[in-house]
Amino acid sequence: MDSRFTDIIQLIKQSRTNAIKAVNAELINLYWNIGEYITKKIERSEWGESVVAELAKYIQRNEPEAKGFSDKNLWRMKQFYETYKDFPILSTLLREISWSHNLAIFSRCKTAEEREFYIKLSKKEKYSFRELDRQISASLFERAMIGNLKISTALRETNNDLTNTFKDSYIFEFLSLPEQHRESELQYGLVRQMKNFILELGKDFLFIGEEYKLQVGNSDFYIDLLFYHRGLQCLVAFELKADKFKPDHLGQLNFYLEALDRDVKKSNENPSIGVLLCKDKDNEVVEYALSRSLSPTMISEYKTQLPDKKLLQQKIHELFANDSGGK
Repeated sequence: MDSRFTDIIQLIKQSRTNAIKAVNAELINLYWNIGEYITKKIERSEWGESVVAELAKYIQRNEPEAKGFSDKNLWRMKQFYETYKDFPILSTLLREISWSHNLAIFSRCKTAEEREFYIKLSKKEKYSFRELDRQISASLFERAMIGNLKISTALRETNNDLTNTFKDSYIFEFLSLPEQHRESELQYGLVRQMKNFILELGKDFLFIGEEYKLQVGNSDFYIDLLFYHRGLQCLVAFELKADKFKPDHLGQLNFYLEALDRDVKKSNENPSIGVLLCKDKDNEVVEYALSRSLSPTMISEYKTQLPDKKLLQQKIHELFANDSGGK
């Protein structure tokens, strides 16, 4: 491409993006206003419920090119308005994600907190509809609420809010692995399904390589998976363990982080972070192991099946009950 004209191409692309955003915002405004209109007519007993079906037919007759105004969709617009009418803070965000995203969130999520979580995340991560649908199915909100991320003392002293970057547990249902599997099968599956893996990690993660080679003295060592995180501006090493966490796993990871910081990290980058990804962990053992660790490390577990959403929601209720009971 002729470098003289690249700025013009960027202006064209930006204008196109702005136009799409404006059209989407206006569409959400329309659906909101229709939902508000129907709600108020029914509340004032000016309309019965059967009128909505008549309205759908009227629109079809008079605006045959207008799509998406079936009686079912008109009821969804009413539900959309009623769901958010008392939450003005969210009204701007609602207009920054598509109708299909909004529909998935307000129809599948049960609480205002959960809806707000997915609206903000959809905007931040720029999820496709499929990606958002998967995150709701994977109970990302419940896991974030319950999660008690186990991090070392060195990481705890950083200024970064790592709870928004890393998770206490990761879900890899897309691998279709049997309950008993080897670390090599886990690693192979994650590399093969890198797009889904990064969706679960977060889109700020950039994959560098598998079996990343480190040379220390006359010996070679290999990191299972190495990433770079754009927000934290640091290398992130993942070590995979297809069994329960053991304290001696940390020694290997600490060694890798030291080698990365000495030989790979650039001067403008922050110290490397290590994540030990285990199939299972005893939280008390993890706390003991991390309490004196001077390396920026954390320990998470992974599951190969989607979690039971009802069970997670029950745990959230128990947590809130315990918190309020202790006050």
